[in-house]
Formats: sequence, structure tokens, C-alpha cells
Amino acid sequence: MSEAPTLSSTPLLQVQNLCVRFGPKTVVQDVGFTVRAGEKLALVGESGSGKTITALSLLRLVADAEITGQALLRGRDLLTLPERDMRAVRGGEIAMVFQEPMTALNPLMPVGAQIAEVLQLKKALSADAAAREAVALLARTGIPEPERRARAYPHQLSGGQRQRAVIAMALASEPALLLADEPTTALDVTLRGQILDLLDALQRETGMAVVIITHDLPLVRRFAHRVAVMERGQVVEQGPVAEVFANPAHPYTRKLLASRPQRGPEPPSPGPAAAPLLRAADLRVVYPVPLPGVRGWFRKGEFVAVQGASLQLLPGRTLGVVGESGSGKSTLAQALLGLLPSTGTLEVAGRGWQAPATRNSPPNQALRRVVQVVFQDPFSSLSPRLTLEEIVGEGLRVHAPTLPLAERRTRVLSVLAEVGLTEAQFPGLLARYPHEFSGGQRQRIAVARALVVDPQVLVLDEPTSALDVTIQQQVLGLLQRLQHDKGLAYLLITHDVEVIRAMAHEVLVMKDGAVVEAGSVDAVLDAPRHPYTQRLVAAALG
Repeated sequence: MSEAPTLSSTPLLQVQNLCVRFGPKTVVQDVGFTVRAGEKLALVGESGSGKTITALSLLRLVADAEITGQALLRGRDLLTLPERDMRAVRGGEIAMVFQEPMTALNPLMPVGAQIAEVLQLKKALSADAAAREAVALLARTGIPEPERRARAYPHQLSGGQRQRAVIAMALASEPALLLADEPTTALDVTLRGQILDLLDALQRETGMAVVIITHDLPLVRRFAHRVAVMERGQVVEQGPVAEVFANPAHPYTRKLLASRPQRGPEPPSPGPAAAPLLRAADLRVVYPVPLPGVRGWFRKGEFVAVQGASLQLLPGRTLGVVGESGSGKSTLAQALLGLLPSTGTLEVAGRGWQAPATRNSPPNQALRRVVQVVFQDPFSSLSPRLTLEEIVGEGLRVHAPTLPLAERRTRVLSVLAEVGLTEAQFPGLLARYPHEFSGGQRQRIAVARALVVDPQVLVLDEPTSALDVTIQQQVLGLLQRLQHDKGLAYLLITHDVEVIRAMAHEVLVMKDGAVVEAGSVDAVLDAPRHPYTQRLVAAALG
């Protein structure tokens, strides 16, 4: 946890009685907090608690909202400043780092040009001086080869590099206050630690204050000096991090602190004669890549995405696959699902995928009923144009086309009830669309879509990384209950070591396409042998 800074007695920012309304609906009510120069304040709460709206309202970036109260920045009320003065404040005195850098950056401009644009606008630098300063800012954030990266477009950078570029852009005008909205949510644990260390170092170097908006409590413990906990648009508790975490006074704060992944009741152990549902030996996945120069005219090179992976998954067991982005874990999952060609041995329920695996031949279609997948982000994996009946029933239309409509509807309602969604809770349930549900409820719908064809294996690709801590716990509890009741086998892909510890029985650790360590979850996580595994576990512990 960060050491307490030496602070002036005069607040840099003082928020009092902040209220934000959309028509008759109040989404932020009587919020108040102070931020001093050099201080790091965390706004904590689940999705819908009002923390992001609070931050955006300080810059008056919330469209069609009625904002009242006071937000004094060095004595000037941001809520009553003329718009011309607010344009100088935005990006000048107060900068913001948004949650998803891929959407915050212009995909049609190199990142260096985007940073230079801020420098020209806010500091009146010439084009050449702004370009040189943009490279210097990228170097300051620790991006390797900053001159080359400055010429790159956002899609050509990794997630961590894009986040560093956004931070460089925010620092371009040397702000007094940085608002960081979930700056590490989509990042691996080691990248998360690197971004936190970067923000910490830059904050100490420049003396700026930081308000970090997050639902990640280990991040708050590690990074912030003070914390304000928000629930339903109100600050229910605030104070020094050490005091609030050690003695939480409000029930909501206690609930958040208790919402860590917990191991559920163990499913029945498979007997000694149980056959693996998934088995791979020396699995290798290769992508063709162009070769430079004349050689590229005649042949392709190759990039080995997965090399020599071996695994087996028994009924009722969970195999966790953990590693950073680019480690090969998602490529391994696609190969196991028969979506990518591979070499080596690969069997699903004792049978192999027919080549080419991506074609929907009858033998492959039969295997796709055995193994189903639940994706990371249910909002993008569920069609917004289909109703729940169409989404969940789609697998039955493919795998049981002769099933009568009434029986299909009964099966859809039954599997939705299994994941905790019923007509009693949501009248007209089957006619509803995904946008009418919360993130946790959408993930339950995604699980129901996979379960409707009675699979034996679920591939879970980061199933909780986009969810709040309490919703994450609920979804993990649902998955544990389904495994216990149905004997399902799970292949769990994640970068969250705590989720692996709560869910998995065995674990594979992947780095650069290779399995660097494997074994029981207790043996690997409690006594990691490989330096990479040791680093992952240490980063998870903060």
C-alpha cells in the first residue's frame, strides 16, 4: 500500500453535495470528497454505483444531465465555469485516462500524432517540437522503441502499450489532477502491476493528484492513500485505505471486501477408470507469416503459437490455463474446440476433429455438442438482434432440429431457470433482448446457451474478467454448482490467479506458446517452480 504523502492543508479539489440527474432519475446524490495535491484517492463500487458518472460530471462530459452542487478546483467551481474556461481545464488542469484505450484512441491516427495533437493544442508547440515531445512522453511511460511506437496505429500495439499511450496523452499537458477510469481492468496481472507502478512513479515525479475509479480492491490496497466507497450513487464510507479495509463500517463495504473467489463444494471425483473428455499430446499450432524481401514471394514463414502442449481433462474436473496476453492460451482453446488446425494428438470424448476442422461435417457437429464455449464479454458474444428464446434455443435448432417448438421452448425455460433467470423475475423473459439485462445476467444467459445442448465440457474463456467482484463471485458460484450437479468438465482460461485457485483442480501455466509448468493447483500456486509462475503469483498477491 502507498505511503501517506505530505499534503498541504488546502484541497486541490473539493466536491460538495454533487447530484447528477437524468430527467426524474437521480444517479448521483449528495456526493462529497476532497483531493489534495499529491494524493491518490480511489472511488470504489460496482457497475452502476455512480463512480464514473461522478468523475465525468466534474469535467461536465455527461450529456443531457442536470448537475448540481459544487466542485471547487483551486477555488473555482467547475460546475459554473463558462464553457470556454472548461475547455482549458479539460486535458489541461484535469486529464482523464479512460477504461478501454482501444476506443479512447483514434484508430486512423498514429499514437504519436494523437499525443502531438494535445501538445499543439494545450501547450502551443510547433509540429516538430510536439512530435519530439510525444516520443519523449512515450519513453517516459516505459514503451520500448518509443520512436517506432509513435508511428504505430493503436491496433498495432498490445493492450499494455495502448494503455501507456493513453497515459502519455493524459500527461502531455502536465495536469494537476488525473482521473483514471478502470485503467487496468482489461490487463493481465503483471501488466496491471506495471501500469500501477508507472502511475505511482509519474505521480511522485510530477506531484499530481490521482483519482482512480475501480472495482478492484487489491488494486486499491496497493495503490491508493484514501478510498471513497460508492453504492447506488452515494458515498457510503470514506477514509484512509488502511482504516477502511481493516475496520469497514458500512455493510456494503464489508460485502465488497468479502467478495473474493471462494472454492465451492467439490464435485464427485471421477473413478480410476474414467476416460478423459479432452486429451492432447504434443499439440502444435502454427500461423503462416510473410517473409521479408524476395523470399516472401515464394514461401511463407511460420509463427508457432502453441508448441508441444499436453493435457487431459476428466469428467467433473476443472483444468485452469493461466498466462498473460500472447501466451497462447486462447489459441490452445481454439485448437481444442476444433476451430484451428493443429498437429500432434487431440481427442474430444475419444474422437478427433475431422480436417479441415472448421467445416461443419456431421462428425465435427456431433463433437461440438460435447464441447461448448462461454466467452469473455457476453455483451459482444450475444446478438443484440435476437431474443433470449432465439439465443438460447439456437443450439437446439442446430443439434436437435426435429425437436418440436413447444419442447424446445420448455427446454430453454428450464435451462434459464438452472442459471437463475425465471419468468417470475423477468415477465416476458423469452421475448427480451440482451441489453435489458445486467452484465452478470448476460453472462448467465451465455452459460445457458452453452448448457442447452447438454455438453460434457465447457471452455470458459475469461468468464468473469469483465464483471464486478460480487457478480464475479455469483457467476463462479453458479459454475461450481452446475459442475457439482451435472459432472461438467471445465477448461478455464484466465489471467486471474485467484479465480484459478477457487475453481481449478489442475493448472497449466503458459508463456510464449509453451507450457512452462503444470500440476495440481495447490502444488503449482503454493510452491511455483518456474520464475514466470512465481512472477504471476507474486503479482496476484500485490
